[in-house]
Amino acid sequence: MNSSQLLARNARKYPHQEAVVSMGKRVTYQQLDRSVNQFGHALLTAGITPGAKVALFLPNVEEFVIAYFAIQRIGAVVVPLNVKLTPVELEYILNHSDAEGLIAHELLFDTVRNLKAPSLLVKTGEAVGNWLSFQAMLQSGSDQAIECQLTDDDESTILYTSGTTGDPKGVLFSYRNILTVASMIAVEMEVKPESRLLLMMPLSHSAPLHLFLMAGMLVGSTLVLTPTFTPDLLIDSVQTEKTTHFFGAPVAYLLTAGHPNLQEADLTSMKWWVYGGAPLSSNEVEMVKAAFRTEHLVCVYGLTEAGPSGSLLHAEEHKRKAGSVGCRAPLHTELRIVDDHGRDVKPGEVGEIVLYGEGNMLGYYKNKEATEAAFLNGWLKTGDLAKFDEDGYIWIVDRKKDLIISGGVNIYPKEIEETILAYPGVKEVAVIGVPHPEWGETVKAVFAAGSPIDPDELKKFLHARLASFKIPRLYEQVEALPRNASGKILKQPLREGVEIG
Repeated sequence: MNSSQLLARNARKYPHQEAVVSMGKRVTYQQLDRSVNQFGHALLTAGITPGAKVALFLPNVEEFVIAYFAIQRIGAVVVPLNVKLTPVELEYILNHSDAEGLIAHELLFDTVRNLKAPSLLVKTGEAVGNWLSFQAMLQSGSDQAIECQLTDDDESTILYTSGTTGDPKGVLFSYRNILTVASMIAVEMEVKPESRLLLMMPLSHSAPLHLFLMAGMLVGSTLVLTPTFTPDLLIDSVQTEKTTHFFGAPVAYLLTAGHPNLQEADLTSMKWWVYGGAPLSSNEVEMVKAAFRTEHLVCVYGLTEAGPSGSLLHAEEHKRKAGSVGCRAPLHTELRIVDDHGRDVKPGEVGEIVLYGEGNMLGYYKNKEATEAAFLNGWLKTGDLAKFDEDGYIWIVDRKKDLIISGGVNIYPKEIEETILAYPGVKEVAVIGVPHPEWGETVKAVFAAGSPIDPDELKKFLHARLASFKIPRLYEQVEALPRNASGKILKQPLREGVEIG
C-alpha cells in the first residue's frame, strides 16, 4: 500500500466527499484524484522519473496536496520544505537532498528566484523566466489514471530536521513508516470519513503531515487547510467549517485563549483538541480548557524520526498529570526509559526515552554514521531525558545534549528555564553550560525581556525556588534569542566562544 493508492481508493469510494477545503475552494476526492493524475503526467513529461527527489516550498494550500500525491504517484520522493527557510538554508537542503525539482508558491517566490536550484522549477501563478506555471502544467497534463506500484517499504518522503546543533539532517521515510503513524492517529483519535481535520500548522512538519493529513487520507476525511495560523483564523475556521480535529503547538492554544471573540465562538463541532511539541503546565491546561470550554484536550509526544510517535496524555488524564506526556506509547509503538547502558531505569530515575515501532525512520539520508548513532539495538534514541513517576507517567526532564554537568552534578536547564520564565518581564530564556576551569561547567542564563532586569533581583527570585547549585552564576540580557526556521531556540550559538576564568 502507498499514499497514492489511498487517494485513488477514496476517489472510488467517496467521489463526491469533500477532500480539501482551501482558501474558499472545495475539492472532492474525485476532483483531487483527477488533478493528481494531471500533475503527475506533467511531471513525467518534464523529466521527473521514479526515485527522483522533488521539493515543495508551499504553505498549506491545495497545490501542496496535489503536488505531494502527484510526486508519489509517479514513484518519486517528496521533500517538503519549511516556508520560513532562508535562501542559504534552502540551497543546502536542495543540494543535500539531490532535488531534481522545486515547486514554490508565488507569494514565496522572492526567496527562491535566485537560487542555484534544480533543473525543474515550478511556481504557482504565472510562469517567469525558466520557472513553469503550476496551473499551466496541471491543465496540460492528461487525466489518464497513473497506476502507482510502489510497496510499503519503498521510499516516500524526506523531512529535514530543524538543525539546532548543526546542518539539518534529512529524515527518510518509507510508506510503511508513514501509514503506521497515520493509522495510529486514526485509531487513537477516532478519525472517520465524517471527520473534518483543521490543518493550520505547516505541512512541512511531521505531525501535521504524517499524523493528520495522512490519517484523514487513510479513512477519507475532509482536510481543511489554511496557509498560516492566527487566533482569528482558528476561531473562524472551526465555526465556518465545523471541524472536528485540530493539532497545534502549545503557543497556538495560549494565544487563542486570550482572544476576545473566543467566548462567543461556536466550537461545539470540535471533538479533539490536540497539542504537541511541548507539554502544557497544570495552570496552562486549566486556562486553555476554560477558554475553549472543552474537556477534549490531548497531548501527543514524539519526534520526527519516529514518524512521529511516542506517547499520549488523554483528556481525562490532564486532571492529575498535566505537564506529563502520558503513561503509554500509542498504537504500533513501544517506549522505554533507559540508562547509558540501555538498561531500564527505575521509577524516579532519569534516563533517555527510546522508541520501537514501524513508524521509525529508515534513517538519515546520506548519513550512515548519524543513522547508526540514532539507534540502540533497534530502538530509536530520542535524546529526551525523562523519568517515570510512581504511577507510571512520563515526565520530560530535558534534552540530553543540553544537560549541564557542574562539579559532577547533573543540572537540567529546562527546570531552570521554566522558573526564570515566571519572573515578571522575562519573555524567553535559554540556560546553557559554559566552561569552568574547576567545575567543568557552570550555569549561564541568557534571556530577553521587555525592560532591563537586575540580575541580582532575578537571582534572589530563583534562590527562593531552586536549589543553590541550580542557580545560574552568569546572566546576559539580549534583545532576542537566536531561533531556527521552526522557531526553536538555538543554544549552540550562545555556547560558542563562551569561556570564563
